[in-house]
Amino acid sequence: MTAATTPPPARPAGHLLVEALVAQGVDTAFGVPGESYLAVLDGFHQHRDRIRFIACRQEGGAAFMAEAQGKLSGRPGVCFVTRGPGATNASIGVHTAFQDSTPMVLFIGQVAGDQRDREAFQELDYRQMFGPGTLGLAKWVGEVHDPDRLPEYIARAFHTAMQGRPGPVVLVLPEDMLTRSTAATVLPRVEPAHAWPAPGALRDLRSMLVAARRPLVIAGGSGWDAEAARALERFAENWQLPVGCGFRFQDTFDNRHPLYAGDVGIGINPRLAQRVKDADLIIALGVRLGEMTTGGYTLLQPPRPAQRLVHLHAGPEELGRVYSADLLMQSSMACAAKALEALAAPVDLPWRDWAADTHADYEANHEAPAVSPLDMAVVMKTVQRLAPSDTVYTNGAGNFSGWLHRYVRYFGLQHHGRTQLAPTSGAMGYGLPAAVGAALLHPERTVVNVAGDGDFMMNGQELATATGYGANRGAGRLVCLLVDNGTYGTIRMHQEREYPGRVSGSDLYNPDFAALAIAYGWRAARVDRTEQFEQVFAQALEAGPPMLVHLKLDPDVSTTRSTLASIRDAARRAGR
Repeated sequence: MTAATTPPPARPAGHLLVEALVAQGVDTAFGVPGESYLAVLDGFHQHRDRIRFIACRQEGGAAFMAEAQGKLSGRPGVCFVTRGPGATNASIGVHTAFQDSTPMVLFIGQVAGDQRDREAFQELDYRQMFGPGTLGLAKWVGEVHDPDRLPEYIARAFHTAMQGRPGPVVLVLPEDMLTRSTAATVLPRVEPAHAWPAPGALRDLRSMLVAARRPLVIAGGSGWDAEAARALERFAENWQLPVGCGFRFQDTFDNRHPLYAGDVGIGINPRLAQRVKDADLIIALGVRLGEMTTGGYTLLQPPRPAQRLVHLHAGPEELGRVYSADLLMQSSMACAAKALEALAAPVDLPWRDWAADTHADYEANHEAPAVSPLDMAVVMKTVQRLAPSDTVYTNGAGNFSGWLHRYVRYFGLQHHGRTQLAPTSGAMGYGLPAAVGAALLHPERTVVNVAGDGDFMMNGQELATATGYGANRGAGRLVCLLVDNGTYGTIRMHQEREYPGRVSGSDLYNPDFAALAIAYGWRAARVDRTEQFEQVFAQALEAGPPMLVHLKLDPDVSTTRSTLASIRDAARRAGR
């Protein structure tokens, strides 16, 4: 028997699992340790030269880091948690991965097989909890009882997470299974199968384009790579098509390009919203056409929009779910734009002025009236000017994110890969752990997290993870810009709109954020006025520990377009 055919030696299934992750190209896993998967932790120790386990401070933060890894790499981010409370804490990251179409695998330690169905300590039924489906939390939930089949389950998990519309998978690991011995062989690295658009559908799309007068592309979603992004750019240039990006996928198309129309999401430029309504052809490329990208289903009226609609998506379950489109095309995003760029455009394109005016609307939206004492528009533009071009920007949920989305120009992912990590699920607490995960995965890149005070406090303890694992040891820098207005700003805004002057439950009582960051081993500074910010941010980009910049914002400054006072006055005039 040759060395090539010699079966591997028997070892605990927990060690085999780590070997299988290495075979899938995983070099970093996030989690919170638990007694239910000690054999896996021992496997990480055995293979510490090839893969590392990042011990986080709370399972929600760990799951967000794994989700960020999936967004950045295009391959499943990996998270380990223990049963019961560990799994429930991690569920927020699974939900975010599902709504964001991010490949991810969550491993959950489970009670031993001889204790099942007795409501043993921390026992849950994870198939019911994460139940797969079009409105579930995961694409698939599996439970491994035979250690010899562990490679099969892991290969299937990676396939499922990446195939079609990417998303999260949950694998449940009974504690006694992980300690049993197995001589199973790991399976090779999984690659997704890609689907190309049907040739006949491409011909139909070309005919619809030729007949159009006001076309608009809305691009986004996951599954893009650099080549596909370049192909999208060439398709847009060939046909002189204005391109908007779906909610929190602004890095799909280069924001500096003369055909960029802006982001189609929360706080949309009113002029762009009108252009979406006025368009006679919408090409939705990779986006889900969910509530945020459609302005609460008003920009495109379901079930049959006024505009002609072409929807290209990798997931067949997404096509036709909400909208009865004129043309539905199932295709991987890695292939769709490459097919579209091959469509020959006529010489005469009657919408050239429409495309130019759409971009002019975007440029005009980049301007803003001055605000004092702290002008968040100037802050964001200063960050853009000083930070490296490959900087990764992260945020959680809250009105504070509007300044980031409106005033930072994202490079297309063909230049630096993903540069925007943000939850389309609207999950608070995402931004900081996503930033920590990004900094640990790419120490050569600068990562800037923009967080609100309520948002930050949900996972602020992950400052310790950044410090403990040396998130600032590479050439890149990790910076947290913490916007503190002493309130749950989005909720306060809605309260003033619906119940003006009657505020309840949205006030926040905050710590000294700079002192808190210093206690975690970070550098910190407080900024109260616009003119202070540039010098402080320049310091944050210098060598040293990560830095938190505490931005003290007037509570009345609600969004990039309004104040609480103006919202309250408008509501009272409306008789609320």
